[in-house]
Amino acid sequence: MDSKKLTLSNGAPYYEHQDSQTVGPRGPVLLQDFVLQENLAHFVRERIPERIVHAKGTGAYGTFTVTHDISQYTKAKLFSKVGNSCRMFARFSTVGGEKGSADTARDPRGFALKFYTEDGNWDLVGNNTPVFFIKDAKKFPDFIHTQKRVPKTNLKSATMMWDFWSLNPESLHQVLILMSDRGTPYGYRHMHGFGSHTFSMINDKNERVWVKFHMKTKQGIKNFTDAEAVKMAGENPDFAQEDMCNAIEEGNFPKWTMYIQVMTEEQARDFRWNPFDITKVWFQGDFPLIEVGEIELNEVPVNYFAHVEQSTFSPSNLINGISFSPDKMLQGRLFSYPDAHRYRVGVNAHHLEVNRCPFAVNNYQRDGFMADSSHYQDKPNYHPNSFDEIKPDPTYKNYEYELDSAHVANYSRNENDDDHYTQPGLLYSKAMSPEDRQNLVSNIVGSMKGITGPKKDEIINRQLCHFFRANIELGMKVATQLNVVIDANMMNHSK
Repeated sequence: MDSKKLTLSNGAPYYEHQDSQTVGPRGPVLLQDFVLQENLAHFVRERIPERIVHAKGTGAYGTFTVTHDISQYTKAKLFSKVGNSCRMFARFSTVGGEKGSADTARDPRGFALKFYTEDGNWDLVGNNTPVFFIKDAKKFPDFIHTQKRVPKTNLKSATMMWDFWSLNPESLHQVLILMSDRGTPYGYRHMHGFGSHTFSMINDKNERVWVKFHMKTKQGIKNFTDAEAVKMAGENPDFAQEDMCNAIEEGNFPKWTMYIQVMTEEQARDFRWNPFDITKVWFQGDFPLIEVGEIELNEVPVNYFAHVEQSTFSPSNLINGISFSPDKMLQGRLFSYPDAHRYRVGVNAHHLEVNRCPFAVNNYQRDGFMADSSHYQDKPNYHPNSFDEIKPDPTYKNYEYELDSAHVANYSRNENDDDHYTQPGLLYSKAMSPEDRQNLVSNIVGSMKGITGPKKDEIINRQLCHFFRANIELGMKVATQLNVVIDANMMNHSK
């Protein structure tokens, strides 16, 4: 058949694409015009549920290449030798906004990577910050609700954001990063990425170490000021999408260098803080960055919806030699992410091109929406069976380890779990320049001025106490610009 002929979805050619069939030239439209019905029916179903978080995003394909040997830490085939490479897909995103929101909104940025390795797809699903607002997934729905919209008015609310943050001091570290100029990056090419969570690596001797992943931009860090971000939101709300597409199309391929930090089991036991607490960092002076490889993005997907919108990432997509940790937020994500994809895209989302492992996939899942039998044909859907030769490979046996706390389930925390102030204080006093600190205070004050209602003073004073505990200068500057009178009671609470 001529491949240039216009056809219906069943392949049947047709001619009348522009005009509906009617009763006479001016009569009503006939229901029997099945071309009209098919096109309209498909059109009203062209959207899938948008992501609850990370709804607005940009994606690109590229290559990951191993540049340094880390085989002493992991038996992952990808890292077995220098020079190994694999195709990959990256999706960057804002977190709290909807699909139509501005790319320059003050928000963390999602930094999700999918590596198509010979041992399966490995997803590293992180952000552009090394920490997060909360340390336990039980709080996640409540936290996200505060970043979305008030049920009554359907409006964003500074009051509920700061109310939640002030009642959860563990958020302070991330709040200071968000309120700095790092909260409004200049697109996606000029920001670092982090796995954020603590992961583990297991080598061929079955030895485990704890690791954190870092992706450092080779384009250099570049941020908008608050005023520049607000201005760009009005001029071009799709700035980050356009910036990424233009760079790749012009051959200016964005690149990042991947590093890991490594902590031994013994070091983890002696670490000042819980090493699996995502609100804390590992100081690079104690756990230096170890270079791993290079990421290069060099291909804009041919169809945004098919590749970027339908892409699915999950921290549970791990490969042999890389595993999880007791990080409570990570443990919650291991279930929540794939469950979200089953709801949003369907149980067979892994068959879609962007999510599909390009190497062998042998399992016994057959049915469900959009099931595709092209690979499995009439093979059995149960195991064990007498008809195929698929067998579990003992070399991929999971790493076995003893559970801590004598296997007792509990909700307790150690004495340093509530130290929510040391690291944010160091971020302010040591990591930020005078200009960074000035902009941070200005952005905090601008946001907190939006707090309204009968609990306004209570929320502001509670948050100020957290600032004082982190750094007296920070607390004083914010309080002064908010015209809050500092009393002895507030200062006592900050000690």
